[in-house]
Amino acid sequence: MRKLIASLAGLMALGLAGQAQAEKTLVVYTSQPTNQMEEVLKLFNEKHPDIKVELFRSGTTEIMNKLQAEIAAGEPRADVMLIADSVAMQELKNQDLLMPYEDAPVAGYHPSQYDPDKTFFGTKLITTGIMYNTASGLPKPTSWKDLLKPEAKGQVILPSPLYSGAAAIHVGTMAADPAFGWDYFDALAENDATATRGNGGVRDAVARGEKAYGIIIEYMAYEQKAQGSPVDFVFPEEGVTTINQPVAILKTAKNVDEAKAFIDFQLSREAQIQSVAQQYFPLLEGVEPPAGYPDPAGLKIMSADPDLLLKGTEETKRKFADLFGG
Repeated sequence: MRKLIASLAGLMALGLAGQAQAEKTLVVYTSQPTNQMEEVLKLFNEKHPDIKVELFRSGTTEIMNKLQAEIAAGEPRADVMLIADSVAMQELKNQDLLMPYEDAPVAGYHPSQYDPDKTFFGTKLITTGIMYNTASGLPKPTSWKDLLKPEAKGQVILPSPLYSGAAAIHVGTMAADPAFGWDYFDALAENDATATRGNGGVRDAVARGEKAYGIIIEYMAYEQKAQGSPVDFVFPEEGVTTINQPVAILKTAKNVDEAKAFIDFQLSREAQIQSVAQQYFPLLEGVEPPAGYPDPAGLKIMSADPDLLLKGTEETKRKFADLFGG
């Protein structure tokens, strides 16, 4: 009887250990669209079927607010952050909230696309330009300043930096550029441009013909075009603003090994090829951009000092809200 009880206890222990192994979890906070993240996690789980991923998806600003509230309460949940821009990641790094990952597989990535201390890593190149409705009867734009013309009055929609990380980078970069500054956004508001929460709202308004022009990240426009909507995308002659959707592990992560596995996956060639299929510019050397996209090496990039963008974040949001509403 004692042998039987011991055997049963051993089997139970093995069963519990196996169950624990099968129930590894990873909590990811991301601003990447839900439908795309479903594809990402499907591919990730082909490599790591034993890791269950819990996802929270929202705009970068809302994610940052949620994380800060959890930290203040002493209950941070996220293991991994996959958000729109490196400025938000730099803020987390400055607060000593990110875990360095020295062994991250960065071969084939330009050093400018990841933090020199290896606390966060770019996963794709995303540009902001102009989406336009080709059935609107209005002229195709070629310049940011075309959105200020009389024919564009009431026909422009843009995402809000109060919600979107990409929008925060775009507005902050243009506001810091002497060729534009806040005068440009004053003029947009005077021309009856309207703001919506995120890039998805811009896409939908232009695709439905409610607005002729939208300031938006490129892949959403190309994705909508591929689905048959009468839309196209323009890289304005003055240049585009960019983000690289960095990924990072939080110092408070409870599932560090699983988080490192997710970083490894995000930087893998397979994940970069998947990004291209999702209409993103890749960052890994040797991976071609989506069909119909220009060579990223030939893009004219509008840039700003990340530290200045970070310091000016709250002012950017305040001024934008004053012009376009909160």
